[in-house]
Amino acid sequence: MTAFKAANCRALFLFVSIFAFAVLQISAPASAAGALAVGKCGAYGQAYDYPAEEAARAAALKQCKGACEAVTMKRACAALSVDMANPCGAHGYAVASRISNTLNAATKKCYDFGGKECVIRAWACDAKG
Repeated sequence: MTAFKAANCRALFLFVSIFAFAVLQISAPASAAGALAVGKCGAYGQAYDYPAEEAARAAALKQCKGACEAVTMKRACAALSVDMANPCGAHGYAVASRISNTLNAATKKCYDFGGKECVIRAWACDAKG
């Protein structure tokens, strides 16, 4: 094989590799971001499948009434659990990669903080959660 043919083969291989990578990037789903805002007395706001975490955080906080704090999720789920016996009392929230783990963790945290009848108040998953 001549040096010219070898150079052409390397160039072709490089071109095909770059093209394949570009196709995979275009066809892959966009990275999704979400947020769950949590406030007093069961107040919440949620946002999911936003292009960036800050946009999701702002949207969730806008929905939440009162002084709220937000947690973000990326390709995950978030859940809020409140004590139905006293909605202004104990609550818990969690973020995890699977909805079942998220719901269980949020409920457990509510009970850990003194809740008596903890139930899920809100949950959301973004694109891959």
